[in-house]
Amino acid sequence: MTDRLDEYRRKRDAARTPEPIPDSHPAETQRQRFVIQQHHARSLHWDVRLERDGVLVSFAVPRGLPRDRERNNLAKHTEDHPLEYLVFDGEIPAGEYGGGRMTIFDSGTYETDKWRDDEIGVTFHGDRTNGRYIFFQTDGADWMVRRMDPPEPGWEPMPDRISPMLAVETEALPADDDEWAYEMGWGGRRVEAYVSGGRVRLLDASGTDVTSWYPEVRAMGPALAPTEAVLDGEIVAFDGARPDARLLERRTAPRDAAAARRAAERTPVQFLAYDLLWLEGHATAERVRYAERRELLEGLGIEGPNWQTPPYFPGGGEFAVEAARAQGLPAVVAKRLDSPYLPGQRSRLWRRVTS
Repeated sequence: MTDRLDEYRRKRDAARTPEPIPDSHPAETQRQRFVIQQHHARSLHWDVRLERDGVLVSFAVPRGLPRDRERNNLAKHTEDHPLEYLVFDGEIPAGEYGGGRMTIFDSGTYETDKWRDDEIGVTFHGDRTNGRYIFFQTDGADWMVRRMDPPEPGWEPMPDRISPMLAVETEALPADDDEWAYEMGWGGRRVEAYVSGGRVRLLDASGTDVTSWYPEVRAMGPALAPTEAVLDGEIVAFDGARPDARLLERRTAPRDAAAARRAAERTPVQFLAYDLLWLEGHATAERVRYAERRELLEGLGIEGPNWQTPPYFPGGGEFAVEAARAQGLPAVVAKRLDSPYLPGQRSRLWRRVTS
């Protein structure tokens, strides 16, 4: 009788990995449990495992299960795993098969709608994952996964692009100071970050995809996973503690990926996130006030080696201007606390005040 865990055991050394490696043949079960593990291996992906005939039938899904019916996601069919993997959470040593941190993203039960060699249909009942999905084989060995039922009520797909809102230029602070918040004017390159499936896509104010220009910012995607969001902000190059436009200019349109990596090593940049335009299937731009968007943004914990959320100052116009001058910044940006985000519009709800 073929042992369905032979390939699993062959790829692992029990003396070097904390993963469960049972000695016995798996016993068939009738239960239908599942686990989804977030796996920070060479590249971030999600492992979806379905209990079937005493083992966990497994798929590696690079972008995670699709949240709506708008797209199909790649799902690599991998070796069967033992049932003990339903509760596995740990660090697989570097150099070992699947080396990297693995955490449980979700677990629960599922119903089988269809089970064939080239197509598996299931309905998940988990804490975070619910709905009907189909895994299907395409030409060759590749598989895809698609959501079959509608997403949760009120879900909106991530937009392909949101044009940035613009501030009017002025030399005077607003008179009603308590109604405004103040951010530093960093003088960087305006960029929106589209974070989904552990990846990040960067678009500048003209809609040009500049993701390849800033490889050091790409790691923000895995760091924020599984969060999906659209962030408004700037790419800034610093000389010490001060932004430097000339240094930033050196990071424009690299010839190729190797040139971009070399530039990132010589002149690293920071992505400074200061607004939240879409979060987990819900548009926040025109529907949520600035003060609440900032609260949601800060709750995401955007803090890393090349990305951060800089502070803002509610009702502190004079202090913000003094702070900007001390840092050698050209301006502060005043934003009404109750202002919506108006894509593509220049509005007096936002004012760029020369410092």
